[in-house]
Amino acid sequence: MPHDFEALTDEQLVERSRAGDMVAFEELVSRFETRIYRFALHSCRRPEDAAEITQDTFVRAWRAFDRFDGSRTLAPWLFAIARRLCIDHHRRRPEPTEVLSEQPEIAAEPGAEVAHDGESDVSWNCARSVLSPNQFHALWLRYAEDMDVVGIARALGLTRTHVKVLLFRARKSLARQLSPHAGHNPKSYENLAEHFCRI
Repeated sequence: MPHDFEALTDEQLVERSRAGDMVAFEELVSRFETRIYRFALHSCRRPEDAAEITQDTFVRAWRAFDRFDGSRTLAPWLFAIARRLCIDHHRRRPEPTEVLSEQPEIAAEPGAEVAHDGESDVSWNCARSVLSPNQFHALWLRYAEDMDVVGIARALGLTRTHVKVLLFRARKSLARQLSPHAGHNPKSYENLAEHFCRI
């Protein structure tokens, strides 16, 4: 990839992609593919579905670049597309019963080089099992993507106040559901909290 493209911001790459520059678009895909894939994988839990959602996200983004507001950051816009595709996926297909970490075929999927360590997966699987979809997505974008409240609000199509409430309730739900009084190992929540503090 040419160094001049690597030096461009995401938004500048969008402008070049709008003009039909496929090299610029490829640079955007390389920046976001694994991030979108991880988000989709932890939302739908099937590697093959996550790969399809990732591909569809970039196809839809390419077609909609003319509607992207270049004064805003790209990441929330892309994750908004991915999230809508995840929601559509859940409406079409039932929830898989197997846990994400038990799927060895993930190594053969696009984006498999993403950090996929067991501790991280266990933490996010715990969160996903006790949170609503909106709470989980808000928590993911905040901690896995280090996205601020404004960006999360744009990605989820919610107000900033609503996002703050989602994050507060998500943390509260995790504390309640994973506490020793709820029948969980007290170390489980300590590990989970520590994970969310450092990612």
